[in-house]
Amino acid sequence: MNDEIYDLGAGFWSIRGSFIKNGIIDIGVQCALIKLSSGRFIFLDSYTLKDEVRQQVMALTNDGQDVEAVLNVHPFHTIHCAQMVKDFPQATFYGSSRHPKQVPEVSWAEDLVESDAVAERYPELKFSLPQGIYYIAPDESVHASSLLVYHPASQSIYVDDTFEIPPSKLFDAVQPNLGLHPTTKQALKDEPDAGKAYCDWAIDLAHEWRSVHHFCGAHSGLVVFEEGQFEAALLSAIDNARSELEAK
Repeated sequence: MNDEIYDLGAGFWSIRGSFIKNGIIDIGVQCALIKLSSGRFIFLDSYTLKDEVRQQVMALTNDGQDVEAVLNVHPFHTIHCAQMVKDFPQATFYGSSRHPKQVPEVSWAEDLVESDAVAERYPELKFSLPQGIYYIAPDESVHASSLLVYHPASQSIYVDDTFEIPPSKLFDAVQPNLGLHPTTKQALKDEPDAGKAYCDWAIDLAHEWRSVHHFCGAHSGLVVFEEGQFEAALLSAIDNARSELEAK
């Protein structure tokens, strides 16, 4: 699969890349480029930019000089961070507490990517960290949580793993379905009402970010929701999963 870049308007570009899982299937991966009100740029997540996509990004960003930061929002998406530093050496790199352990050669910012300090630095974006589940699960195979990002100007939500579009629904233009990551139950914190906390968080998110039009999922591709569809789809997903999640 060739890498692709999509201009979603209002200074938001979705970059779709390749990730071969177990040497067999390309499940895809993503990053995003965002133009700030200052005229400078940030990335959501790291990716090794290649060929035409790289040329377009460099053309937009003054050969990379106008990129001020890279926000690595998923603790387990780390394999491209070192290359991103080579491409944008002047940028500030934000990550979770797991990132410095996995990629120690990067000079990581002291402020964690999920911190209020980072959110306040970028008022063009809204951030939300799932409640009730581990952001960094003790089991390294559990990747359900990520820091979700919403760009109101382009009505684009950026999600790594937490929510996904079932593959069979990618071509269902009438009403895209939404699913929760398959490891969500394993990611629940060992706390009373963890399942309820997660469901309540997701319901609040559905209402607060109900205007989502573009859904950028790490492994789900780029999906368009019409007005009100994202809210309805997320509420339906939680309604279907609530009994199982709250039973733990």
